[in-house]
Amino acid sequence: MKLRCISCGATPASAAQDFRCTVCGDLLEFFFPGSTSDALSFDAATLKSLWLNRRTSREALDQSGVWRFRELLPHVASPEEHVITLREGNTPLYRLPRCARATGVENLHAKHQGMNPTASFKDTGMTVAASSAHQGGFRWVACASTGNTSASMAAYAARGNMRSLVLIPDGQISWGKLSQSLDYGALTCQLRTDFDGCVRILNELVRQKPVYLLNSVNPYRIEGQKTVAIELMEQLAWEPPDHIIVPGGNLGNSSAIGKALLEMRELKLISRLPKLSIIQAHGANPFYRSVREFGGKKLEPMTADTLATAIRIGNPASWKKALRVLQATGGEVEEVSEVEIAAAKAEIGADGIGCEPASAVTLAGLKKLRRSGFVKSGEGVVLILTGHLLKDPDFTIKFHRGDLFAGLSAIGSPDAAEVAQTKHLRRAPIVLDADLGAVIAALDGAERN
Repeated sequence: MKLRCISCGATPASAAQDFRCTVCGDLLEFFFPGSTSDALSFDAATLKSLWLNRRTSREALDQSGVWRFRELLPHVASPEEHVITLREGNTPLYRLPRCARATGVENLHAKHQGMNPTASFKDTGMTVAASSAHQGGFRWVACASTGNTSASMAAYAARGNMRSLVLIPDGQISWGKLSQSLDYGALTCQLRTDFDGCVRILNELVRQKPVYLLNSVNPYRIEGQKTVAIELMEQLAWEPPDHIIVPGGNLGNSSAIGKALLEMRELKLISRLPKLSIIQAHGANPFYRSVREFGGKKLEPMTADTLATAIRIGNPASWKKALRVLQATGGEVEEVSEVEIAAAKAEIGADGIGCEPASAVTLAGLKKLRRSGFVKSGEGVVLILTGHLLKDPDFTIKFHRGDLFAGLSAIGSPDAAEVAQTKHLRRAPIVLDADLGAVIAALDGAERN
């Protein structure tokens, strides 16, 4: 695999410290020279068999749900020495029967990336990028983060005996996520700015210090993250769904999944492309506005504000990559409100599958796509859930207690009637005397409801 600029097409032999093209300043990506099928010495059937057989292997690389697909990943010299793995990937595909009934979609699944080692999808990309840093002999790795990236990076750095630096926006991160990076030994700096301000400082830092950048502008991250789509197709017996729906934050994940879909079709691993759709929160919707207002010709950064902290990003780095896969797959982009996100999160939870708020935009977006007719009732849909429920437990507790939407002046106070419609989804604790009769009465009341 070789590097290529997504805009000017330059093909540098290696990447600069900030992973930007030295000719035009845009992002880099990996590609197979020539046609993809010519670059590999395996046909589709052989690859499928090889990947399936590795599932019973005891080798560390084969037990990873990322490195098991290493024929489609950048080469790592001396994998035994440099690959850092926590057995990432291998995440479950769940049916969502209650959500299916609520949306009128008969065949609805969720691919739960929150079941990764550090409880988010970031691990699939981090194993490849951190291994690249280790192979390069870096002592320090760094990222700007709203939480999930920092947790993942710190864990993989610790496993690889590297030091990690985390830049987070002050007061704009879930403590559940921050606790992970602290426990994994990261040097954590809370900057008085937003996520995009942290990114700016990080880019300046890596140009001056021998620090390896591990945000999603790093093309190694994208290569690792694309394996979720490969694993998903394998779980579906290589029969693609009609739709894959992804949360939209910095847009690296949607770019990675779309890249994998295009490569798999070229390799004849799949016969058709699912429609890849991207959902953003209304308070953090620069990509939605780019597509709807400007036809994707430009993106205007914004000051992002949403309770779904994982996607609270106003200037997504990978928007051009995301636009390309959106257009290539015929997908759609939507925005959803804070109340719609909270309601969808509770509905996913009612199916026994917990997720962080940012993941729930997928179900909220699906409802809108159903109403518009973009998704039909008989079509197969897979929601990508990016993070675990316990990434942001405060959100969940506040929703069920009924005080989640108090004081949302920055985002805009939700309509009271809209909030009231979520009441049936709330399950606040009931405070009772230590009396059997009181418990039985509560049980009988719940049965009637």
